Amino acid sequence: MDSGDEQDVAESKGKKKRYHRHTPRQIQELEGVFKMCPHPDEKQRMQLSRDLGLEPRQIKFWFQNRRTQLKTQHERADNCSLRSENDKIRCENIAMREALKNAICTACGSPQTSEDSYHDEQKLRLENARLKDELDRVSTITSKYLGRPITQLPPIQPPSISSLELTVGGYGNHGFTPSVDPDHLGIDPPSGPFPFLAISEIDRPMMVELATRSMEELIRLAQTEEPLWTRIGIDGREVLHIETYERIFSRQANPFRSPSTRVESSRDSADVIMNSIALVDMFMDPGKWMDLFPTIVTNARTIEIIMPGMDGSKSGALVLMYGEFVGLSPVVPLREFWFLRYCQQVEQGLWVISDVSIHYPKDSHVSSCTKHRLPSGCVIQDMSNGYSKVVWVEHMEIEEDNPAHQLYHDLVDSGIAFGAQRWVATLQRMCERFACQMVNGNSPRDLVGVIPTAEGKRSMMRLSQRMVNNFCSTLGSSTGHRWTAPAGLNDVGIRVTIHKCLDPGQPNGVFLSAATSIWLPLSPQTVFSFFRDERSRVQWDVLSKGKAVQEVTRIENGQHPGNCISLLRAALNPSNPNEGNILILQESCTDSSGSLVVYASVDLPSINIAMSGEDPSFIPILPSGFVVLPDGRPGTGSSACSSSNPMGRSSGSVLTVAFQIMVSSLPSAKLNLESVETVNHLIGDTVQQIKAALSSLGA
Repeated sequence: MDSGDEQDVAESKGKKKRYHRHTPRQIQELEGVFKMCPHPDEKQRMQLSRDLGLEPRQIKFWFQNRRTQLKTQHERADNCSLRSENDKIRCENIAMREALKNAICTACGSPQTSEDSYHDEQKLRLENARLKDELDRVSTITSKYLGRPITQLPPIQPPSISSLELTVGGYGNHGFTPSVDPDHLGIDPPSGPFPFLAISEIDRPMMVELATRSMEELIRLAQTEEPLWTRIGIDGREVLHIETYERIFSRQANPFRSPSTRVESSRDSADVIMNSIALVDMFMDPGKWMDLFPTIVTNARTIEIIMPGMDGSKSGALVLMYGEFVGLSPVVPLREFWFLRYCQQVEQGLWVISDVSIHYPKDSHVSSCTKHRLPSGCVIQDMSNGYSKVVWVEHMEIEEDNPAHQLYHDLVDSGIAFGAQRWVATLQRMCERFACQMVNGNSPRDLVGVIPTAEGKRSMMRLSQRMVNNFCSTLGSSTGHRWTAPAGLNDVGIRVTIHKCLDPGQPNGVFLSAATSIWLPLSPQTVFSFFRDERSRVQWDVLSKGKAVQEVTRIENGQHPGNCISLLRAALNPSNPNEGNILILQESCTDSSGSLVVYASVDLPSINIAMSGEDPSFIPILPSGFVVLPDGRPGTGSSACSSSNPMGRSSGSVLTVAFQIMVSSLPSAKLNLESVETVNHLIGDTVQQIKAALSSLGA
C-alpha cells in the first residue's frame, strides 16, 4: 500500500472499506518523523495526531505500512544484488567449461582428456550446486517478506549461432542470439509489430564489451576537433568527416550496406540549468527521459538491466532499451531503435552516457526504415554555478524505403531533423522548464492573481506537460489506419488515424487524430508569433467561434517569452460573461529546432482541481495544435541558430496542423465516413483561414 494512503477498517463486518489520502504536508511531516523514529510510542502518535489533524489509528497504520514498505524495498535490493553476483559467477563458469571442452594438447594436438580436466569439471559442478543452494536459501527468506516466491533464474543456454547482430556502427561484428522469457523479466513486452528479445548468459559479456568500446569511441568523438569534425552551413553545424573517422577508428566499409544508405552525424554543446546527477537520473529512467525530451522521444522502455551500477549509483549501469524518435509530422517516419545505454562516471562531476544500436532480427519488420545508431550520446560536466556543460554526439546510418515527404526532404536529409542540435536545444529548454517548476515565487512575466499557491502552479505545469506529451505522441504514431487525400504535388493531404483509449488521462472512447502539413514563405519566428498571440486566435480557432479570447493567467517556462503556459477564456455571450465561457489550456514553446503551440479545451471544475494543487493525472484532456519547423533550405543572411535567434535563418517554414476529435464515448464504436469528412472539413477550413490571415504578413 502506498505510504500516502491509510485504510480505515469499518466498525462492522458488512461495511465497505474506506480509504483516506493524506495531503502532501501530512506525508512530509510523517516522513520526517519516520527518519528519526520509525517506531513512535503512543505519546508521540497522539502528538502527531493533534498536529496533523489525523486519528491516532491513522498514524499507527501509516507507520506500520511505511515500515513494511521499507523492509520490502531492502529485501528486493538485496535479492537483486545477489542475483547479479550469481549471474556473473554463472557466466564465468560457463566460459571455463567451454574452455575445458575445447582444450587442445600442445604436444599432440588432440583434445585433452586428462585427470586434471575431470577434476576441474567436478569442481565446477560442485560450485554450481553450491550456488543453486545459496539462491534457493535467499529465495525462501525473501519470499516471506514479499509474500510470493522469487522468480528463478532461467536455465543455462548452450552457445548457439546468433540471429541478432551486435555491432559498433554496423560494420560487421557479429554477435549473439538473445532469447528472453518475458515472465522472467517481470515486465510486459513492448507493444508494436516487433519480437521481444532477451539476453542469455553468454550474451552478457559481449554486450558489456560492445558498450565499453562504444563509450570509448564516444569520448573521442566528443573531445576531438578538426579534421574529424568540420563546420558546414550558415549555422556552423559540426558534422563528421567520414574518411577521417574511418581512418581513426579503423573502420572498414560494410560491403552489405545499400548504396542508398546515408550517414547522419552531428555534434553540439551547451550549458544547461541542471546538475550532472539529476541529468543522469533522468537519462537512465525511461519515463523521466521521455519527460525530458517530449518532442523527440514518444515511447521508451527498459527491456532488461544488464548491470545495475556500482554502490547504489548509476555509474557502471548498462541497460538494453527501446526508443521511438519522432519528426513531429505523420509524413516523417518515426525512428525505432533497440540500443544499449551505458552510464559511467569518469571522475567527480564528469559523466558519460553512450548509446549503440543492436540490430533488428531479419524477420522483425518493425519499420520501413533500416536504422543503426552508431556510438552516440553525451558527456556531462558539472559547472560551479549549478549548470552542466553537455557535449552531444549523434551518429546514425539510415536507409529508408519510405522516405519523408518532399516538404521535409531538406530538413531530414541534412541530418537536422534528428541531429545533435535538436537534442541539445530541447534539453536546454526543458531544463529551464523544470527550473521554473521548482521556483516557489512568480516570474515578472507571469499573470498572477488566479493560481493561489506554488503547488497549484506546479500542478498546472504537470497538466500542461501531459497535454504536450500526448500531442507529440499522436503525431509520431506508427500504427492505425490512415486515409490520404493528396490535392497536389506539394500537398501532403490529410492524414487520419483512429484511436481507442481507456487511459485515465484521456477521454474514454474512440477519437480521431488528423493532421496535414503546408509550406509557408515566412520565417518560423513569424509563424510562431502569430499562433501564440491570443489576439490573432479569432482568425483561425473554430473553438472560439469568432469571439475574442482573453488570457486569464500565464506561467512562464523559460527565458524566451514564447515559452509559457496560458489559460484562455472565450466569452461566447459578451452580454453575460458568466454564461457560455470556454476555457482553453495552451502551452507554447520554442527553441533553435522548432516551435509548438498546443491547446485543449478544459472545463472549470478540472481547472479548479489543478490550480488548487491536487494531482491532475486523471483530468481528461484531448490536445490539438501546431508544429512550426524551418524548411531546412538554405536561407539568406548569415545569422546562426542560437537561443536568442530561434531556428536561425530559413527560406520558409513547414507548418503541421493537427486536431483530435471524439467520435464516440463507447470504446466499441465503429468509425464512420461522416466523422472522417467532418475532420477533413475542419482541417481544410482551418488551413484556409490560416493562409488568409498570414497573407497580410507576406505568405
